[in-house]
Amino acid sequence: MTKKFQLLATMASGLETLTRNELTDLGYEVTTDNGKVFFEGNYSDIARTNLWLRTADRIKIVFGQFKALSFEELFDQTYDLPWENILPMDAEFPVSGKSIKSKLYSVPNVQAIVKKAIVKRLQDTYKRRGQLPETGALYPIEVAIRNDQVQLTIDTTGDSLFKRGYRISKGAAPLKENMAAALILLTNWSKEKPFVDPMCGSGTLAIEAALIGMNVAPGLNREFVSEHWTFSDENTWNDERQRAEEQIDYDIELNIAASDIDPHMIEIAKQNAMEAGCYDQIRFKQMNVADFRTSDEDGVLVTNPPYGDRLLTEEEAHQLYKVMGIAFAPLDSWSKYILTSDLTFESFYGQRATKKRKLYNGRIRTDYFQYWARPKRFK
Repeated sequence: MTKKFQLLATMASGLETLTRNELTDLGYEVTTDNGKVFFEGNYSDIARTNLWLRTADRIKIVFGQFKALSFEELFDQTYDLPWENILPMDAEFPVSGKSIKSKLYSVPNVQAIVKKAIVKRLQDTYKRRGQLPETGALYPIEVAIRNDQVQLTIDTTGDSLFKRGYRISKGAAPLKENMAAALILLTNWSKEKPFVDPMCGSGTLAIEAALIGMNVAPGLNREFVSEHWTFSDENTWNDERQRAEEQIDYDIELNIAASDIDPHMIEIAKQNAMEAGCYDQIRFKQMNVADFRTSDEDGVLVTNPPYGDRLLTEEEAHQLYKVMGIAFAPLDSWSKYILTSDLTFESFYGQRATKKRKLYNGRIRTDYFQYWARPKRFK
């Protein structure tokens, strides 16, 4: 399908620059807003970006934007949009919604009006009386109102992009896959450098590093809701998947290590890595972080240790940070990146971070403490 859409990639707050860079690298011109990156594309672009974006949550079609101060205005302007260009008569189209600082503040009423307007439009277009069947493919619609400005979008992704399809098992507080990829992309790591996660849990950080190093499209092994749309051309998805397959570097040898104190978590991490197709790229080991040693130099350490409101008590977390500070102190040539919600982390770790970045791990406010490698001194 060659028709151009205004498309929208959504992501966690603080990751806009990363998603923007990903889209720019794929060749798109973009504009950025809080938690959003806009770009244009056709159906092939919908497939390509769903397959390739590592840090985004969803790809949506922006189907309509207008101002509405009354339910009548909301109904009429929603009705005026050409919904039949995308929705077949039997489309299943649930409507979700949100409203912020707007006259139309009742979200259930807003959703109901939008649904009613779309139903009326399709009934008139398809010359059908009575209830629409909604037995066909799923077209999730969202109405978002902010400061009386309405935005109507159609989700092309389905399950969030963080669901790569490889995590067959996980621990008690897993890091989302797209957040793990973002943490890696915020470092100075490249595929030529050593990479380690000494508290790997279910292995997400190490696996995402391996997928980046091998140039594996993160969405390659999952399905997307828009694959089943009536105007979807099966060849489009097959072609994009084939192109992605051809770009994988199966011959590369990466230096990636992952360890954890819990042997059960190491087994889970191994299973996930096998499912992701990168098991041979990662060295897994059951080990206490206090015993962490490496002879490698100029590497990158990224880890997401358990923190007080996650798995450990506050006292236990603080003791762990002290152990980390001692274990990581000899790594002068390494850059170290540590994610935690404990803003007092530095005082227990024993060193002030070179830089801190505020991020959100789900709904938890966290800081990304960055310790950059010390420059080498030449005699």
